[in-house]
Amino acid sequence: MRLLAVETATEACSAAIWQDGELIEHFELAPRHHTELILPMVDSLMAEAEVSLKAMDALAFGHGPGSFTGVRIATGIIQGLALSIERPVIGISTLASLAQTQVENHARVCAVIDARMQEVYWGCYQRDDDGLMQLQGEECVCAPAKVPGPSAGQWLLAGSGWASYSETLGSRLGDRIVASHADAWPRAGATARLAADRYHAGDTQTASKARPVYLRDHVTQGPNRNP
Repeated sequence: MRLLAVETATEACSAAIWQDGELIEHFELAPRHHTELILPMVDSLMAEAEVSLKAMDALAFGHGPGSFTGVRIATGIIQGLALSIERPVIGISTLASLAQTQVENHARVCAVIDARMQEVYWGCYQRDDDGLMQLQGEECVCAPAKVPGPSAGQWLLAGSGWASYSETLGSRLGDRIVASHADAWPRAGATARLAADRYHAGDTQTASKARPVYLRDHVTQGPNRNP
């Protein structure tokens, strides 16, 4: 099974191809340059993997939450590509992708992305027996001081939200935090891994039905809040 994935919901821009368990990924931290980077990145990835777009069985994208502009970029790119080859698509949570990048580091991960406007995108995940991060509870957007506390046990906090609000989050969660990776980002490779499992389970949709997931349904700041 071959699957192309893109992730552009944060300052990080990446694309990946999953081929029967083997992964090739291109990643770049490039705020505000996703539009000009993502399609050349996909083309370069295809050339490296020596496959064509038509060889893909499905296409996946980080559907958010994240930057409104970044989430729309990924949605639009994958919709267009999938329609051109008549393939199904799979939307994967950006927070799930972020948590999945830490699957080798800890079994429990709180993914936290700076949402601007003094808020964070938040979701808690636990590794299952197949090495996939599974959501515990619900994802949300809220003030750092009001994040829903994870269940008992020790958790790793990953993402830009920790870099911005470590003091507040540390006060909120106390000794449940065992480690933190503020420089962790959602990556297309993790998106592809999660999407491959969804594909095998038959959990796909047509390209026309692909939709972004914002969590926050309004924007009150200017364009410089988006990568």
